[in-house]
Amino acid sequence: MQLPPTTQEQLQEYYGRILNSSQDLKTKVCCCDGESLSVGMKEILKTIAPEILARSYGCGSPIPDCLEGCTVLDLGCGVGRDAFLLSWLVGPEGKVIGVDMTEAQLAVARNHVSAQMQTFGYKKPNVEFRQGYMENLSALGLEDNSVDVVISNCVINLSPDKRSVFSEIFRVLKPGGELCFSDIFAGCRVPEHFKEDPILHGECLAGALYLEDFRRLLRVVGCPDYRVMLRRKVQFDNPAVEEKIGMIDFYAMTVRAFKIACLEDICEDFGQSATYLGAIPGHPHAWSLDDHHRLVTGKPMLVCGNTAAMLEETRFGRYFRISGDRSTHFGPFDCSAPAPDNASSSCGC
Repeated sequence: MQLPPTTQEQLQEYYGRILNSSQDLKTKVCCCDGESLSVGMKEILKTIAPEILARSYGCGSPIPDCLEGCTVLDLGCGVGRDAFLLSWLVGPEGKVIGVDMTEAQLAVARNHVSAQMQTFGYKKPNVEFRQGYMENLSALGLEDNSVDVVISNCVINLSPDKRSVFSEIFRVLKPGGELCFSDIFAGCRVPEHFKEDPILHGECLAGALYLEDFRRLLRVVGCPDYRVMLRRKVQFDNPAVEEKIGMIDFYAMTVRAFKIACLEDICEDFGQSATYLGAIPGHPHAWSLDDHHRLVTGKPMLVCGNTAAMLEETRFGRYFRISGDRSTHFGPFDCSAPAPDNASSSCGC
């Protein structure tokens, strides 16, 4: 399902012609995406064209670790900032596919491919940009089980058919593959009529997913557990916008989920433990799976079955030693994250 013509044209107008830089945004909802970038990634950004940086919008930094050699899909890539950042991180043997519905933004990205590859020292491009819709990735030639990682930065909220988006994501992901995305979520269901306001919709508020509906959606597409990496409450900095929609609490969140067959809908205790071996680049002393699993190098940590699977059955497996299996069950595992201020109780495992 693609957007209704009027909504589609409205969003393409907003992102293709009205927004010429992040300075044109009416709120700061979609321009707070550099806070969690590592020092190394910030250095890479210095090599990316100023035009791309000026026209980039996002509410987080959904760039996970261990991407070398991976095929990564960037949904709603815009002018390509994250795609070019990923291009460096996956290396010359990896591949990045950027997808966006707005041709005006893709034209900017394509204009910089050759120069960016030269800057990175790559003999051939490892990034390409395709115009289309994230609700129908098969139309763009993306096959089942063909992608290692899917990322998205504050774009899924714009879709009117989020079930199709997540269904397509988990279709194209390989077994053990990861979805890592940043987006705006709501503490309650946002009334549909707000989508008629081009500013509220274009600024990523009107289409924000209610946290509990997000959890249910993932479950429907076969992913019963997700993890929150970062969460912050959105502060309105525009009185007119706050007057219209300020009765709703919004949260900018970075979330990860994995395509793993054995995940359960609550955390279960099988007496397993995980030990981080300390070899993930940039994380010699500790590494965080999410906002409540920080694994210290060499120190065994008791984990639920889902966490053990996320560490063992993904590209992170070689960096961990998992003790125990699922042969003996000890009941539920208390794996809950500390509740953030004024947030919904909805969280992953």
